[in-house]
Amino acid sequence: MIRSSGPPPVAWVDVDGTLLIGRRSSEAGFMLHLLRRGCLGPRQGAAALAFLLRHLPAYGRHVGKKDKAYLAGLEVARVRALAAAYAERELAPRLRPSLLARLALHRAAGTAVLLLTGTPDFLAEPLARRVGAAGCIATRCAAREGRFLARPPLCHPFGEEKRRLAEAWCRARGLELTRCAAYGDSRHDLPLLEAVGEPVAVAPDPVLAREARRRGWAVLDGIPAGGHLSGPARP
Repeated sequence: MIRSSGPPPVAWVDVDGTLLIGRRSSEAGFMLHLLRRGCLGPRQGAAALAFLLRHLPAYGRHVGKKDKAYLAGLEVARVRALAAAYAERELAPRLRPSLLARLALHRAAGTAVLLLTGTPDFLAEPLARRVGAAGCIATRCAAREGRFLARPPLCHPFGEEKRRLAEAWCRARGLELTRCAAYGDSRHDLPLLEAVGEPVAVAPDPVLAREARRRGWAVLDGIPAGGHLSGPARP
C-alpha cells in the first residue's frame, strides 16, 4: 500500500452497502417505488426480459446489473424528479454516520469527495449533493429524445470498470490514483481498492473482509485484523 505524506486528492466512495447502511439495493427499492406508482407496466417488463435473454451471452451472471430496460419509454425528467424525492425520503435516513464523519474530515483537509457507483445517476446525484460530495460517476442509462431506451448503460461503474474510470478521471487532471483514498464494501470493489493508496473496507462482505485482514487495510464498521475498528480519517 502506498501512503502519501499529505491528504489524498480524492476520496472515491461506493454507495450501496458503503455510503448507505445495509445490503438492500437502492435501485431495486426505487424500481419497486416506480411499480407502486404505476410507472412500470407490461412494456417495461417485456423490455427487461428481452434484455436479459439478448445480453446473457455477453454479460453472463452480471447481466441483471446491466439491465436498465425496465426504464424503457419512461420520461427521463419524471424519473429524475421521482428519484430525487425518493433519495431524500428513503435513502438519506440510511446514510452511514461513521462514513459521513470521515468524509467531513476529508473535505476539511481539501480532499475532493466523489461518489463512484453502479447506482444510476438519478439516485446517486441527489445523494452526492446530500453528503457534500464534489460530484459523482454513476451508471448512465441510455436515452433519446427525453425517454429511456432498452439498451445497455452508457457508463456502468462496476468491478474493474470502477478502477478504469477512476484512473481516467485522475489522469485527465494530472493526479495519481495511487495517492487517492477509496471506500467500498464488496469483493467487486477490490480492483479499485487495490489501486489506491488509502483503501478502506466498509462493513465488508466476507471476501473483502478476508482481503482487508490479509493486506492490513483499514476497516470501518467491521472487524479488521487487530480486532479494533478503524478510527477517523486522518487529513
